[in-house]
Amino acid sequence: MTLAQQRVLIVGGTSGFGFEVVQQALAAGAQVHLIGHQPDRVQAALKRLAAAGPAVQGTALNAQDPQALRDFFAAQMPFDHVLSFLGGAMGGGFLDNSVAAIRQAIEDKFFTNLQLAQLAATHLNDHGSLILTSGAGGHPADASGAIVGNQAINTLVAGLAVEMAPDYRVNAVAPTWTPTGLWRNLNEQQKAAQIKAFSAGVPLKRVATVGEVASAYLYLMQNDYVTGQVLAVDGGVDL
Repeated sequence: MTLAQQRVLIVGGTSGFGFEVVQQALAAGAQVHLIGHQPDRVQAALKRLAAAGPAVQGTALNAQDPQALRDFFAAQMPFDHVLSFLGGAMGGGFLDNSVAAIRQAIEDKFFTNLQLAQLAATHLNDHGSLILTSGAGGHPADASGAIVGNQAINTLVAGLAVEMAPDYRVNAVAPTWTPTGLWRNLNEQQKAAQIKAFSAGVPLKRVATVGEVASAYLYLMQNDYVTGQVLAVDGGVDL
């Protein structure tokens, strides 16, 4: 029930939810290794975390490259928890996008995480956990490939939780739309309009903070009797 001295790997930890989880895990006493795709962003993240000293390390690699992942894990001691923030967003319905674009969205979300899970499963300490990122909200008609990808993640969690039990746990967090760096293409006016429109349709009448979403990953790491679950942090958006 504690993260003190636990080894945590965060794939996609240089910004957004991933970077916030890095900070919260370090504050809880964990030893964190973050992975990012771009070397400059990894170095920038480590610079911001310099006060943590040797408790945090970082590696730049392409997490979609299976050989790069194999080489990374081969050079590391086992981890207690592996968290993945791989995958992106997609707007538009099935007729608005090309088959190639929809296929790529699913590839980036489901198959990339499946590949990571298969490799990470052999590099976990006893009673360790794997936590993926799904998503809540949106509709098949306006988020086609993303919805399919998220549903596939949920199915993956259900299967892996049984396959990896009783030694390991597998869960996912499903945030809904939250203003993070993923939406950096929006200007401030567009972002404010999106926040206002989204908040109007949610029972809690606001968007989540990055910290609120990140805390769900901390909970799933620390509760040893939760597995096979997709924890929605969505303000009741589907209600």
